[in-house]
Amino acid sequence: MQEKTATIDRELLAKVRRIEIRTKGIVNDVLAGGYHSVFKGRGMEFDEVRLYQPGDDIRTIDWNVTARSGQAHVKRYVEERELTVIFLVDVSASLSFGSGERRVSETAAELCACLAFSAVSNNDKVGLLRASDRIVEYIPPKKGRKHVLRVIRELLAPPPEAHGTDIAAALEHLLRIMRKRAVVFVVSDFWAEDWQKAMRVAAARHDVIAVSVTDPRERELPNVGLVQLRDAETGEIRLVDTGSAAVREAYRQRGQDRDAKRRETFRRLGVDLMDITVGEDYLETIMALFRMREKRR
Repeated sequence: MQEKTATIDRELLAKVRRIEIRTKGIVNDVLAGGYHSVFKGRGMEFDEVRLYQPGDDIRTIDWNVTARSGQAHVKRYVEERELTVIFLVDVSASLSFGSGERRVSETAAELCACLAFSAVSNNDKVGLLRASDRIVEYIPPKKGRKHVLRVIRELLAPPPEAHGTDIAAALEHLLRIMRKRAVVFVVSDFWAEDWQKAMRVAAARHDVIAVSVTDPRERELPNVGLVQLRDAETGEIRLVDTGSAAVREAYRQRGQDRDAKRRETFRRLGVDLMDITVGEDYLETIMALFRMREKRR
């Protein structure tokens, strides 16, 4: 038993190291600047007043100080010195699915690693909340590479057995423990029910970004004849004839409808959405989000 545990630990550490190596170049070369321009400076705090200099924006003139001193003074602001970034990650059984070489949960972990390393490179704090049908684990926000490696390790670790997903309860828990405004990435496949109200409340208090991570087989079936499909969370088994073109088309259409409904839901809630498919380039999706938020600002 101890030997098996040691083997699992070595494999887990190897996965963490591979993700760190894979994401380091992405963060340094591509994401760090985009992260800073989008998330840093979203809040500004007063620093000091100083004498007006040619070229200063007249809208920053402090008229009270100017009147008292007889000389024009302007207010100086600085970006908030640090942000808190929280990854609320769904670790229910459905995210353990993978039709190819990688599981949904592994792609989610790598995506979070990219964003987490971007955050700590900008001197921000990073925290993690893992949840399924209950709260699995909470790692309070901290700075530093070692802390991010711990977050990644926990994301890759096998979660305890779960029988469902309760995103609403996870969001409500987050609201209780996070009083200060934070950037919150909610990472899930969003197969759960009745989370919309909790998401709206969370988005009113925090800067919430939804990250939907799904496997391509959740949208399209291959033609492989009769197969048994098992629901990872309910255990329900269904026999499906993938050799039928009508069955495959109906499955594809349901997937498209589900995606469209999810996008509309987040639009209505005012929450940005990153739609990630396992096996595709998630970097472009992250950069598209950065560009959209920068343009909106």
